[in-house]
Amino acid sequence: MKARLFLVLLCAAAMGCTAPPPQPVGLRLARVSFASLPEWNPADAALTSFQRSCALLMEKSDATPLSGAGYAGTVADWRGACAPPSGNRSDARNFFEQNFTPFAVEGEALFTGYYEPEIRGSRTRHDAYQTPVYGLPSDLVRADLGLFNPRLRGEHISGRVEGHALQPYATRAQINAGGIALAQVLFYTNDPTAFFFLQIQGSGRVMFDDGSTARIAYAGENGQPYTAIGRTLIAESALAREEVSLQSIRAWLIAHPERAAVVMETNRSYIFFAQTPLGDTALGSTGSLGASLTPLASLAVDSRIHALGAPFYVAAAGPDPVHAVMVAQDIGGAIRGSARGDIFFGFGADAERRAGAMKASGALYVLLPNALAAKLGERRVFPP
Repeated sequence: MKARLFLVLLCAAAMGCTAPPPQPVGLRLARVSFASLPEWNPADAALTSFQRSCALLMEKSDATPLSGAGYAGTVADWRGACAPPSGNRSDARNFFEQNFTPFAVEGEALFTGYYEPEIRGSRTRHDAYQTPVYGLPSDLVRADLGLFNPRLRGEHISGRVEGHALQPYATRAQINAGGIALAQVLFYTNDPTAFFFLQIQGSGRVMFDDGSTARIAYAGENGQPYTAIGRTLIAESALAREEVSLQSIRAWLIAHPERAAVVMETNRSYIFFAQTPLGDTALGSTGSLGASLTPLASLAVDSRIHALGAPFYVAAAGPDPVHAVMVAQDIGGAIRGSARGDIFFGFGADAERRAGAMKASGALYVLLPNALAAKLGERRVFPP
């Protein structure tokens, strides 16, 4: 109650910011066997993805906690599992079966997908290249609320300081209308709709008009509430709920250029980027954990509950089923809840198609190091 009151008061001081939901409760884990996991056959890419996460986790102190809900222990509990594989440990299936114990995250899971889009860009403003892509503004302040109260771990608020008060930052509509004086323009793009979807994905690639390429990675956001514009189009009876997908939304925006900007501006949230070298084209941009994302081996989760760096087994049903070990390496504004995951599909047309159509129920399992699993027992509820 005190933590919730603190958050409400802080948001009131920020003049109308949207308060994040309270810390989730009621995470239920039940020990299961690997034999019970549907279509269990992890790919070697999952082991490589886990090793990338381990390299980052092992830089932290032993006492560092891994999950907001507390079930994943501390970095010390993961050092054995993160030791370099040897012998048959280099095989993904043997590695996970020998070193981990699976726990079912109770409740029906919901899986969506994301991908790495590409947009066109120019370092100078000319012809159709009129939409600026901004770096992080120098006056943008991000406050980690977990530093003020541990019960708010994973929550943050963004804004700008005026005098001694934290004020809301400009909305998408305000930025589109007036720009941002205190932010560097990284480049200009020729397609505001494609740029909007890149902001939704959070990172991507840019092909410049001189033939060069680069990555553009998430650097921050304006702190305004995120609204899925699919909901806007449903409310306006422009699309039926059952036909909403990335593809149908984009098709509607392209077909209605006179309304597109207004609809996109109903999402007040705005993402700022950092430009980095393209690097390994087989991998995605860097996720929230700090590791490069691996197609079909990286997962975005709710970090208020789950441990970034932990491996999960995803069993997603639907017309495009997915069964794979994926490592929690990213987060997302819409990824809320214990049985919620966002699958990274990679780069290219097929990745875009699969990610845009992915909305499936299924089951989610977390794999915990054996010694840690022994402490948890057969079934646990978190927080205790």
